Amino acid sequence: MERKSPNERTKLRLAAAFAVHVFTAGGAACALLALMAGVGANWTQMFVWLGIALVIDGIDGTFARQLRVAEVLPRWSGEALDFVVDFATYVFVPAYAVTASGLLPPPVALPLGLVITATGTLYFADRRMKTADSYFRGFPALWNVAAFYLFVLKPAPWIGACAVAALAAMTFAPIYFLHPIRVARWRMLNLAVLAIWTFLALSTLAQNLNPPGWTAAALVAIAIYFVIVGALRGAD
Repeated sequence: MERKSPNERTKLRLAAAFAVHVFTAGGAACALLALMAGVGANWTQMFVWLGIALVIDGIDGTFARQLRVAEVLPRWSGEALDFVVDFATYVFVPAYAVTASGLLPPPVALPLGLVITATGTLYFADRRMKTADSYFRGFPALWNVAAFYLFVLKPAPWIGACAVAALAAMTFAPIYFLHPIRVARWRMLNLAVLAIWTFLALSTLAQNLNPPGWTAAALVAIAIYFVIVGALRGAD
């Protein structure tokens, strides 16, 4: 078998590293597809695309570390790329969905959508959004997940509005939220609960966001679990 020259190996490393960035950027493509589905009021399809973007966001870092992308391609900032894609999929598209879905009272739907985009933007600019042990400080702009719960639970419009306002306020609150993959404390349990949540979420999408009561209750219980685990971290 012919051995590759050092120049050829370097080119392969560059190509593999850039492929990771392209993979990450695919999340932005998912955001556009999700927005188009949302504009057509195809909310289930919108969440499917947001879910695919969530998967990309969950695994691209592993590829980047294995291929040492930051070292091989110092010109391209993986962190900046992540923030751009995450803002589109975690904040902007969900803000549109919350605003346009009719789940909130019409007088406050647009103002709360604007609040989501503003607070989400500020959160991504916060250099202290994460602790040294990988918890998030404040509500971590997971508006894709918050919107998913609104569509599944379909609370009374003013209750939904209060929930959105409370989450926006918690963006800057001195509280902690769990990163279920990176936080070391109870990692195996957290991953198991995350796997159950993923199964239930996929089941909910398969049922066009109208799951049976026990599924909705289980999703709520898991959300409460993650909130409690974050709260148990304690203050810095």
